[in-house]
Amino acid sequence: MVKEVEDIELSELIRFSVDRAFTTELYIDGLVVFGLVALLLIIFGIRALFSKGFGQFEIDEAEFGLGNQKIKVKPNVIDKQIAYKIWVELSTRKIGLPIDLENDVISEVYDSWYSFFGVTRELIKEVPVSRFRRSDTDKIIRLSIEVLNTGVRPHLTSWQAKFRRWYEKECSSSSNDSLSPQEIQKKFPQYTELSSDLEAINKNLIKYREKLHQIVVGKKN
Repeated sequence: MVKEVEDIELSELIRFSVDRAFTTELYIDGLVVFGLVALLLIIFGIRALFSKGFGQFEIDEAEFGLGNQKIKVKPNVIDKQIAYKIWVELSTRKIGLPIDLENDVISEVYDSWYSFFGVTRELIKEVPVSRFRRSDTDKIIRLSIEVLNTGVRPHLTSWQAKFRRWYEKECSSSSNDSLSPQEIQKKFPQYTELSSDLEAINKNLIKYREKLHQIVVGKKN
């Protein structure tokens, strides 16, 4: 008995057939197979090339004055976006730029530091909760929080209120009318200790900014 066969031609290159006994036959032209293989090779090649851009970084907390732990991270696109946003804030505010106390006003530096706290908190809150499940993303975010809480907050707690109260009083004093803000701040009774601590933290923040930049551009050293 001759089987009745129904052909379903999807195109000239692909044909599917089925007979009464439900025996099926699929025909794919060699050009289609070659094209699919080539496409897969291209996709895997791009993925392999793309993944090589995310090298592993070692972040030494001692660089920022936070401790002796060394953190290893392999940042992905999301991590680089987070690092970039924080790096931009550090690079455009006084907090991440070298302090020159001959020209900079300490109260303005504190304003910049305080503002950075708020901005960084908002940036971190924008990160979807699901991203925290990735350990490397969690490490970068936690390090940013640690820089704020351990690197910056203790100085502000110890010095900011004390200095601002003194500075505002001195600025309103007629005896200082002829002095510049920089000259007035040098009269602070504990100026040496304050400025030394301020500059030390500033150097640590600059190193942190540089490390974030390395993560953004994919440079390990």
